[in-house]
Amino acid sequence: MNLNQATIYTDKPQETVEFFQKLGLKLIVDSIPRYARLECPDGDSTLSVHTSDEVSAALNIVLYFECEDLDAKVKELKNLGLKFETEPIDQTWLWRESYLKDPNGNKICLFYAGENRQNPPWRVN
Repeated sequence: MNLNQATIYTDKPQETVEFFQKLGLKLIVDSIPRYARLECPDGDSTLSVHTSDEVSAALNIVLYFECEDLDAKVKELKNLGLKFETEPIDQTWLWRESYLKDPNGNKICLFYAGENRQNPPWRVN
């Protein structure tokens, strides 16, 4: 697994994007106020900012772990006793995702996006 994507849920999307741009992240998907994705200046990690009406410390962050063979990884983890909230599903943003929670209730997304994570068809150049 490769931790390379985090999402922040916020009711202040513009301010949040501007803050991370000031830290040096580059805007690569601009659908503000609903959604934005930024690329870290070093490595290939990305950070998403997603608008939400329900903002709380327990709901603001989702950790994303990319898996080459998502379906096999979900099956493997289920066999180890982990419970998933969703089965792997193809999303309209061209990612395949499956969700579970850690013991503290933090949302975890196992996904496969391949080239579409950093270079979706709607990427801002």
